[in-house]
Amino acid sequence: MTLATIPDHIAALRNVMQQRGTAACIVPTADPHLSEYLPAHWTARQWLSGFTGSAGTLVVTRDFAGLWTDSRYFSQAERQLAGSGVQLVKLNVPHTPEHVEWLCAHVHAGDQVACAADMLSLASERSLRKALAQSGAALVEDDLPAAIWNDRPPLPHAKVYEHPLDYAIHTRARKLADVRKAMRLAGASHHVVSALDEIAWVLNLRGSDVEYNPVFLAHLLIDANGAALFVESTKLDPALQKTLTADRVRIAPYAGIGEALAALPAGTKLLLAPGAVSAAVAHAIPAHVALVEAPGPISAAKARKTGEEMEHVREAMRRDGVALVRGARWLEQSLQEGKRLTELDVDTKLRELRAQQPGFVSESFSTIAGYEANAALPHYSATPESHAELHAKGMLLIDSGAQYLGGTTDITRMWALGETTPEQRRDVTLVLKGVIALSRAKFPRGTSGQQLDALARAPIWAASVDYGHGTGHGVGYCLNVHEGPQSIRPPRSGQHLEAMDVGMITSIEPGIYKPGRHGVRIENLAATVPAGDGEFGEFLAFETLTLCPIDTRLMELSLLDATETAWLDAYHATVHERLATLLGDPADRAWLDARCAPLGMAKAA
Repeated sequence: MTLATIPDHIAALRNVMQQRGTAACIVPTADPHLSEYLPAHWTARQWLSGFTGSAGTLVVTRDFAGLWTDSRYFSQAERQLAGSGVQLVKLNVPHTPEHVEWLCAHVHAGDQVACAADMLSLASERSLRKALAQSGAALVEDDLPAAIWNDRPPLPHAKVYEHPLDYAIHTRARKLADVRKAMRLAGASHHVVSALDEIAWVLNLRGSDVEYNPVFLAHLLIDANGAALFVESTKLDPALQKTLTADRVRIAPYAGIGEALAALPAGTKLLLAPGAVSAAVAHAIPAHVALVEAPGPISAAKARKTGEEMEHVREAMRRDGVALVRGARWLEQSLQEGKRLTELDVDTKLRELRAQQPGFVSESFSTIAGYEANAALPHYSATPESHAELHAKGMLLIDSGAQYLGGTTDITRMWALGETTPEQRRDVTLVLKGVIALSRAKFPRGTSGQQLDALARAPIWAASVDYGHGTGHGVGYCLNVHEGPQSIRPPRSGQHLEAMDVGMITSIEPGIYKPGRHGVRIENLAATVPAGDGEFGEFLAFETLTLCPIDTRLMELSLLDATETAWLDAYHATVHERLATLLGDPADRAWLDARCAPLGMAKAA
């Protein structure tokens, strides 16, 4: 059977639904590890709908197909879904229900709703089953897309390698011992882990099964005396297998996690996080095993970087800053010389310059280089078929990052390519004010990112403007560029408020997006650091880690107050101090000198 178009895919899915007596099919963006970024093998939602964004849920019934996604992807989804028969449903828009609420309003008593059990977390499966039951419908855990996806890509099979101890800092034996201590405190004898970044971190291993994310497909079952790593053994060379065995880590087939859980003896107390383990994995656990449902200890430990790790991160930021400075100067010089450049050329050049830096592993995500109106799409992606040529006018947004052995980077900068409009400069300055307001924050220990979010939005709200995405996400350590448990975003009903803590690295990236005109985002990574204590307890603050000038040619100076000007001047002085000695080319040094010149002098003039 040849399925050449998206309507063909949807029609084939409906045919299977009819054969199996299914009224609706849910296709999330997920894999058995509940990852954000997926190997091609698990991109069923993309294959069925044609939508390539990293977030969204497809719902197909007998007479409806809808793709739910958030404001980062509205324009992209409208373009990619056009003519497919799949409707865009905009998330977080007033009076628009989320997909579960919509389904419950459209199913009938006795209806069956299908979803693959390895595409749902245990917590989501429970919630979905309960919601459908209230409408008289039932959840059937059935992977319907697999029945029609004949050319489905195979599982990735990249090699697994050790993260050098000089960068990992603590041995896997110590990390596993710390996990076992947390297990004992929780009253658990075993702990099952499916999150790929957690497995990579606790075992000091890295891989490349997921593009841009140095992780590998595996499950991990930790007990009081050892651990079983469920991974294809051919991914590990004999020396690495021997090293793991010496640390009491047994190698078992990737598909064997269910069988191992089913074999757990009576009296086992298994620690698992319902939001971090798939329903398919959880359903393999026998009834005689007692579940200890709580957040796993690895996520919290991984998020709190040690002092030694932070020193490696700071050095990675220096190296990344060198590549960015060279890239920005190349961009300016090329346009001044009349060379023809496109958004794709920016991506290629930054990749080349970062690859020259010590400790470089890969990019940390696909570079977003959005010129003028393209920057209004928060997750814009230039392609050979659709991209813009750059001209010596307007402004360019570049959101990019890299994986280094000593850290993960993620930065967004706006660059003036020539003459800009007062509206553009105003919007850039408002966004910068938001960055500064949050970067300067001092807050009590125990404060969550949800409480801090409004600090970045306040200067933007004051102009009757807002943005639809969160203000910040956690960042890994030579791991995923998006990691929890912390985030900075508006609070939502029922949402867990994760406190910011020392050693966490979080992005600060407010924005303004005006479709068809321009988009603005400025992003730095910041570490949560101690800020003293006293009568009212311990306080924390942010240390800005990212090292790259912010283009003051895009500033409306009259909108910055004295404290904001002082912050920007101090930031640029730090950037200059930490990068200048690494720039051997006098032209690069001269460019850095100009871009880091004190803004206070310009305002006085």
